Amino acid sequence: MCRWLAYQGSPLPIEDLLFKAKHSLIDQSMASKSRETPTNGDGFGLGWYGSRETPGLFRSIRPAWNDANLRDIASHVESPLFLAHIRATTGTPVQQTNCHPFQHGRWLFVHNGVINGFHEMRRELLLAVGPALFGDIAGSTDSEALFYLALTFGLEDDPLPAVERAVGFVEATARARGIEHPIQMTLGITNGERLWAIRYSSEGRSRTLFMSADRATLQALHPDNPRFEHLTDEDRLIVSEPLSDLPGVWVEVPESTAVIVQPGADERVPFEPDRAAAAL
Repeated sequence: MCRWLAYQGSPLPIEDLLFKAKHSLIDQSMASKSRETPTNGDGFGLGWYGSRETPGLFRSIRPAWNDANLRDIASHVESPLFLAHIRATTGTPVQQTNCHPFQHGRWLFVHNGVINGFHEMRRELLLAVGPALFGDIAGSTDSEALFYLALTFGLEDDPLPAVERAVGFVEATARARGIEHPIQMTLGITNGERLWAIRYSSEGRSRTLFMSADRATLQALHPDNPRFEHLTDEDRLIVSEPLSDLPGVWVEVPESTAVIVQPGADERVPFEPDRAAAAL
């Protein structure tokens, strides 16, 4: 599959998480602990928010470990919110338009997983995308199709129900074609103000997803660790795979769960596909 991370909090140099962590995303691109995809070399992407209305975006088909431009950008850009993704294709071409994050206005979207049976359902799924959005689809992946279905179902107005409707629509379409367990996903979605992370699969065996523990917990467990000394209550990291093996740092996101990272208290809520979306 793929690997991704999302950070929201005090501005920090992107390289601190992308390159400098013990088991950084760049390290994972070469040697992930995942049995499914130990190497993720089919392109990468980085999306970040700064002083402009829309996020910056850099995507490439090169392996993340072998791109000097990525290292240079990451060492010079500080951001309070960014998403990074390393890709292992599930069958669609290795091309820049198929690299994550996908962007629409202020929104960024990353996906680790697959829509099983996407080739058989592709026409039906794409025809369900709103006409005003359809022309913006640039690539050929199931991930981008899922993003545009969520936009069609109201992502910009009410993100979590929109994703539940999009996933419900995919599952209903698959059911009509006799396709079992169509959805496998962890998603990272942001509008530059909040971050939504979702873990779900149709068979209840989702790819891994973790979030960092809160500031008080990290500082109590590791009082001498300089990385944790200047943490704030708003700093939060969500990852497909832990960036370190320090005990107590990573909290696994449960199956069928959405995490909302936002100013103030974060939320953790159940994620349940909306089967009624099939009627649309």
